[in-house]
Amino acid sequence: MIALLLSAILVGLLNGMNLTSIVSTIKSGLGSTLGSLAIIIGLGAVLGKLMVDCGAAQRIASTLLNKFGVKKVEWALIIIGMVFGISVFYEVAFIILAPLVISIAMEAKIPFLKLGITMVAATTLSHSLFPPQPGPTALVDAYGADMGMVYIIGIVVFIPAVIAAGIILPRMMKNLDRPIPKLMEKPKEFTEEEMPSFGLSLFVPLIPAIMIMTATILNMFIEEGSLFHEIINFLGSAEISLLLAVLIGIYVFGIRTGRDINTVMDSFSSAIKGIAMIIFIVGAGGAFKQVILDSGVGDYIASMMENTTISPLIMAWFITALIRIATGTGVVSAITAAGIVGPLIDTFDVSPVLMVLATAAGSNTITHVNDASFWLFKEYFGLSIKDTFKTWGLLLFTTSIVGLGIVLILDMFM
Repeated sequence: MIALLLSAILVGLLNGMNLTSIVSTIKSGLGSTLGSLAIIIGLGAVLGKLMVDCGAAQRIASTLLNKFGVKKVEWALIIIGMVFGISVFYEVAFIILAPLVISIAMEAKIPFLKLGITMVAATTLSHSLFPPQPGPTALVDAYGADMGMVYIIGIVVFIPAVIAAGIILPRMMKNLDRPIPKLMEKPKEFTEEEMPSFGLSLFVPLIPAIMIMTATILNMFIEEGSLFHEIINFLGSAEISLLLAVLIGIYVFGIRTGRDINTVMDSFSSAIKGIAMIIFIVGAGGAFKQVILDSGVGDYIASMMENTTISPLIMAWFITALIRIATGTGVVSAITAAGIVGPLIDTFDVSPVLMVLATAAGSNTITHVNDASFWLFKEYFGLSIKDTFKTWGLLLFTTSIVGLGIVLILDMFM
C-alpha cells in the first residue's frame, strides 16, 4: 500500500503535476475506487467466512467427492475449486481443500500432487476471473464492463484453460509421486448433523452470480427506464445481491445451525479484519491509477498505440503479467494495468468484457518468492523451490496463456 502511494506521488512529480493536485488526485482515486469496491470485497469475505465456520464448505467438498467417486475425482475438484475460488479468498480455499486432496489421493493410490495441481488450477483461475473477488471486481469497475457478461463469457474462458492446466498438464508431468507431507492443522471436522444441507451450502454463495446473470439476461427483453427494469437492476447489482446472500447466510449458516448472533458476528468481524489490508491495497492501486490518468501517462500510451497493430488485449495481458511477476499481487497488477491500458478501449473499439478477462488472465500468471501463495503451495505440499516452479509456476502460466488465447479467439466474434 505504501509503495503504491509513494509511486503515485513520484509519477505525479515526474509528470509535472503540482503538489496539491497530486494530493487531490490521490484522494479522488482512492475514494472512487473504494466507493464502488469496499462493500463488495467486505461482504464477499464475510460470506466465505460464514461458510467455513458452519461446515458449509466441508459439506460441498465431501458431497461432490462422494458423488463423482475416485475415478472422476479431477472433475469434482474442478467444480469444488471453482465454487471456492468464487466464494472465498484463495488462501482459505487452499487450506480447506488441500487436506481433502491429500486424503483422496491416498485412498485412490495416486500422487497427491496430481490432484493438487487440478484443484489449484480451478481455484486460482476462478478467483482471478469472477466477481465478487477483488481483482475481477476492480477490473469490471475500471473498464466499465457488464458484470453479468463477465460471468457468462468468463465461463467460456475458464473451461478450456482449466482443462489444459488441471487435466492435461498433470498427466504430462513426471515425478509427481512425493511423500505425503505433514498436514497443517485442519479446520474443525463437522459431523453430518452439524453441517447444513448440500443444496443450501452451494446455493447461498452462488446467489450473487445467479442474480447478476439473471438481470443481464432479462435486460435484453425489458424496456430500459421502466419500473421493472429498475427493480431488476437494483436486485441484480453486485452490492445488493451480495448483501442479500450475506443476510441469508447469517440465518442459514449461523442462526439456523444453532449459533447465537454474537458468535455469528465474530465470524463477520474476523472476515473484515482479514481483508482490511486488501481493501487498502485496492484503494492505493486506485490512487496510483488516477495519478497515471490525470498526469496524462495513459493518454500518452494510448497515442503511441494508435497506429500500432498490437492488440490492446495482448497489451493488457502483458503489462498485467509483468506487474504480477514484479509484485506478486494479482489485485495490484490487475488494477494498475487497467489504469494504464484503460484509455485504449475507445481507441481500439475493443469489448470491455474481453479486456477484463485478458487482464484477469494476466494477473493469474507465474509468480515466485514475492507471492504468499507460492510459499503456501510449497510448504504445504513439502516441495523444493525448484519443484514449486515446475508445478505451481507452470500451472499458473498454462491457465494464463490458454486464457489469453481463448480471449483473442472470442475477440474475432465480439
